[in-house]
Amino acid sequence: GLLSILRKLKSTPDQEVRILLLGLDNGGKTTLLKQLASEDITHITPTQGFNIKSVQSQGFKLNVWDIGGQRKIRPYWRNYFENTDVLIYVIDSADRKRFEETGQELAELLDEEKLSGVPILVFANKQDLLTAAPASEIAEGLNLHTIRDRVWQIQSCSALTGEGVQVGLDYILLLDKHYSRDPQIWPTRSTFLKSLAVTLIKHT
Repeated sequence: GLLSILRKLKSTPDQEVRILLLGLDNGGKTTLLKQLASEDITHITPTQGFNIKSVQSQGFKLNVWDIGGQRKIRPYWRNYFENTDVLIYVIDSADRKRFEETGQELAELLDEEKLSGVPILVFANKQDLLTAAPASEIAEGLNLHTIRDRVWQIQSCSALTGEGVQVGLDYILLLDKHYSRDPQIWPTRSTFLKSLAVTLIKHT
């Protein structure tokens, strides 16, 4: 399984991965982070500044920075870009009125020099709601298929129920071992995703 593969692949004990968790306010970022950390999600309040959690997973230490998504806080996002290994962008799939806004914010992030080449995982959150748009529709609306300078993936999830969250975590862990920012050795998106299929299929 995935965990046995990771144990064989990791070169150093407790390899650290710096993850930046961004998205608009009320997207479910903090709930998602608590799910990743296996914490109680009963009482969640809007993040006014930032939260930091370290998630241990079979020898990997994921240091996740959850930054508030309110409009007044977004200009400060750039203070956290340095040394980011993976960018997680969370979208409220049921809030269609804000799709344009969230798309603009994502586009600006992808243009940031300090995030150049950083792999991105988009969580299409709140899939437990009947009004949620499917991940495929969101990917098309965000023009994710036009991204050529990094590996990307979109994952349906519900931070409330936990569905799809583990798949995203598996993706991040495997990504950290197989991906390099050096464009000379980038795998094609299709090749990379095929290499993930065997380990992710148990969750689909």
